[in-house]
Parts: sequence; C-alpha cells; structure tokens
Amino acid sequence: MMHAEPRFTVGIEEEYFLVNRATGDLAIDPPEGMVEECGQSIDYGTFSPEFLRSQLEVGTPVCTTVRDARKALGQLRHRAREVCGHYGLAPVAASTHPIAQWDAVKHTDRERYNALSQDLQAPVRRLLICGMHVHVGIEDPDLRIDLMSQMSYFLPHLLALSTSSPFWRGRNTGLKSYRLSVFKELPRTGLPEQFHSWGEYQRHVNVLVDAGLIQDASKLWWDVRPSCRFPTLEMRISDVCTTVDDAAAVAALYVCILRMLWRLRRSNQRWRMYAHMLVEENRWRAQRYGTDEGLVDFGKGRIIPYADLLEELFQLIAEDAAALDCQAELAGCRTILQRGTSAHRQVALYQQAISAGRTDAEALREVAEFLIEETGRDLLL
Repeated sequence: MMHAEPRFTVGIEEEYFLVNRATGDLAIDPPEGMVEECGQSIDYGTFSPEFLRSQLEVGTPVCTTVRDARKALGQLRHRAREVCGHYGLAPVAASTHPIAQWDAVKHTDRERYNALSQDLQAPVRRLLICGMHVHVGIEDPDLRIDLMSQMSYFLPHLLALSTSSPFWRGRNTGLKSYRLSVFKELPRTGLPEQFHSWGEYQRHVNVLVDAGLIQDASKLWWDVRPSCRFPTLEMRISDVCTTVDDAAAVAALYVCILRMLWRLRRSNQRWRMYAHMLVEENRWRAQRYGTDEGLVDFGKGRIIPYADLLEELFQLIAEDAAALDCQAELAGCRTILQRGTSAHRQVALYQQAISAGRTDAEALREVAEFLIEETGRDLLL
C-alpha cells in the first residue's frame, strides 16, 4: 500500500571555521561562551560547538520550503558574523581552510568529544574540515531506506556543485573537494550500504551497538543516512557552500531528486541501482574535478559533460520543483555552473595573485579574505 506523500520538509546544518577577521588565520582558542552567546534570544535556529574549538555549527529550524531554509540560514550566518565580530573573529563557510595546520588546533573539552578523540585518535584530530548536511522530512522509515539506496546514484552530482575545499595546509591539492580525502580516514564513511527495509537496516545497526562498537546510528557517517534524531534522510556528502544562495541551490536539488524518486515509487518504478564500484568512480570525479570534466552516465556508458547532466536532471524534476515551490532556488545550480563553485573561485584567485607577483603566503591570505567576505554576502535577502 502506498502511503501519503511525505512532507519533504527541509533543514540545513552548516559548519564554519572561526578565523581572525584581520589576518584570516584560524582562531585556535576562541573565547569561552561565544558560541552560547550566538544562540541567545533567537528563534530561527541553533548554534552549537563542534569537535574542534576552531569551528561552529548552525542548524535551521524545520522549514516547509527551501526558501524558508535559505532565509533562516542567512539569519544564522548574520548572527554568527555579528557576535564573532565583537571578538575580532569571523565565520568562514569553506570545507578546508587555505592556511591552517590541523596539528595546531584543540578539540572541545566535552565528554562526547573527549571520547571521540580517544576512540579515533589521529584521524579525528586532523578533521579540520567543515560540511553541510541537508535533512529532508520523510516520515515512513521504510521509504527513507528505499530512497537512501536510490539516492546514492545522485550524490556525486550534489558534491560537484558544492565543492569548497581545494587547499590543505597551504597547498593547492589539485582536488576540488579535498575534504572527502580527510574524512574517509574515519570508519563508517562513504556511500551507504543498501538495505531492503528499515528492519534490515536496524538489525545491522544493532549488531554494531550490541557488540559495543558504536553507541547508536549517529556514528554511521555515510554520505547520506537516516537521521537517528529526526524522521529525515540526511544528505552529508556536500562541502559547505561559501555563499548562502549556493547552499539553497544544492538543498533544492537534493529535495527535488528525493521527490522525483518518490514519484517513481508511487508508480511502481524505481531508479536503476548500480554497484558501488561504479558510483564510486563518479564520486571520485566530482571530488577531483567538481563540475569540470563530467560524470559517467552508466546507462549510456560514457562520460557526459556536467552541464548536460544537470539539464537532463532539471527535466526529470521540473514537476517536483513546482510542487515544492523551489524553482528560484533550484535555478541557482545553473548560476554555480556558470561562475564556478567556491573551489573554482578560490583557485582562480590564488593563481591570479601568483601571476601578479604575490608570494605564496600572500596569495593564500587573499583567498582567506575572499572566504570571509563571501561567507557574509547577501545574508538577509
């Protein structure tokens, strides 16, 4: 029996670096209580500390439209910028910092984070990366599991549009999303396993919990997963977008694809499932090239330019964008493609500075300044 249409609500979580506003350097020891101050007397989301003290996490409320989520996200960034500014700091929305050294940072002194540090050792201590997580409300747990498996095919498409981590420890890595290379050192990351039902998923989680390997399903850090806190399917593969409009565009694409997959299921159809070894190739291409070199269309058996894939995808989800009232936000995907992701713009700025005679250190600081300004652009529109 087909259940009612899911609500397809949207919530967005983002992680930011805290940096010195004047120099762009990472804030190694930000003031105690600053995060709590950010969250005082607001009703448009939440602020919380992250594993590393040099980071900050924000979360929107449950929103009925992507437009509402974009508005809340802009307010949260504005609030973070305002409060951090009182201390000479600023938030930066990028998935790696162009200059920072991971071995200089400190983790937050809380029981949960202390346990993570003890359990995961060096891999978690070098986790100087930020991400964006998009939650979409899907009340039926079996439907969440089914859509999770089908969604895997499209994860590289989402990553390619969000890339913002080309630099690591002051070097151009040659990747548009080096964040994933850092993150994959942790266990239980990458593409999700495929399950036939919520019960089968839960049985596998229980094996890990009963053996004392994890406390709960929140320790499954897959690219997309059922949230263990909310009745949502949480997309986690994307880099954090430097502009709030780019974040809204990626969120809109994600929720529209989910609704399209739900429509297929309603008609007793489904997206063709491909082996992880094939989808992993596209995941790598998105990580390495972003939108530049195309992704493989496995049905056609060849690499297709990303622009062509995006237009095909837009045709598939046109009905869903209209139903979800997010055509304007979805159009931002074309804007990203035309002017480049944050990673493209960071690398272009760096190369221009080097060509103009700047030293490597000076060029990287220009990138850091760019990220500060772009994170705060057009927040309250």
